[in-house]
Amino acid sequence: VQLQASGGGLVQAGDSLRLSCAASGLAFSTYRMSWFRQAPGKEREFVARISSNGGSGDYAKSVKGRFTISRDNAKKMVYLQLNSLKPEDTAVYYCAPDRYPWGMALTSDLITSWGQGTLVTVSS
Repeated sequence: VQLQASGGGLVQAGDSLRLSCAASGLAFSTYRMSWFRQAPGKEREFVARISSNGGSGDYAKSVKGRFTISRDNAKKMVYLQLNSLKPEDTAVYYCAPDRYPWGMALTSDLITSWGQGTLVTVSS
């Protein structure tokens, strides 16, 4: 499994970014996909998750209403639109596949495949 996240950068508070993740080596359309993030000195935390067909999304409370997850199964891509960014959103963002039941609280220790992340830095 290979996962390559991109689209990060240095932005100001209130700005927007769109992250992308290209997946290969897995039956992409059969996996739920998530975004996690890890801020300096902190544990990796769940951000958002999307169902295998893209019909449902789940979000951490801290990003709900500001971030939107989407996917394109034909391209094996998952996206994260980040709006109204805050300095506390600064982190390395990672995408990850899973097959755990929908509605289950997803934590980083349950994820078995991690790829390269992309750094988002939000200045105040």
